[in-house]
This record gives sequence, C-alpha cells and structure tokens, in this order.
Amino acid sequence: MENKKYLTTTEAGEVLGLDRTQVFRLIKAGKIPAMKVGKNYLITLEDLGISTNEISTKEKKQVEETVDKVFKEYGDVIRKLGEE
Repeated sequence: MENKKYLTTTEAGEVLGLDRTQVFRLIKAGKIPAMKVGKNYLITLEDLGISTNEISTKEKKQVEETVDKVFKEYGDVIRKLGEE
C-alpha cells in the first residue's frame, strides 16, 4: 500500500455519520472509491474529502495574523453576533 491514510468501512461510517452497511452500499454503487483487501474494504481519507496535508509554519503564522487583523477591525461586531 502507498503511504496514505486508510479507513475501514466502520471508521468511514463514523466520519460520514452512516451505518457500516450504508457505506457498503455506497461502495457497491461506485459513489465511494474503495480498495478491497481480503474480505474488507479500505477507503482513503482523500476519497472522503478529508485532507491529510498539514499546513506549514509559515501558513499557520499567516492565518494567525489574518485572524488577529479581523478581530482588531471587527471584534465588536463579532462579539455582538456571538451574543445573539
């Protein structure tokens, strides 16, 4: 197997909020790509729309700076919206 994160049908069901048998039906219908290993199916996180890429330190810093800027400019409005 490649260096990917795989889920069992049970785990995929938990992520999707579905029963394990519903996941099987989606696999059989071709709506969820899955790899059969023995009697089991494995599903990649990417096939469920979950990214396994982590952001870099530089990207984290940019996000933090942007959040700080937004709160400085719109903090009062955000607080009022939180009270509603």
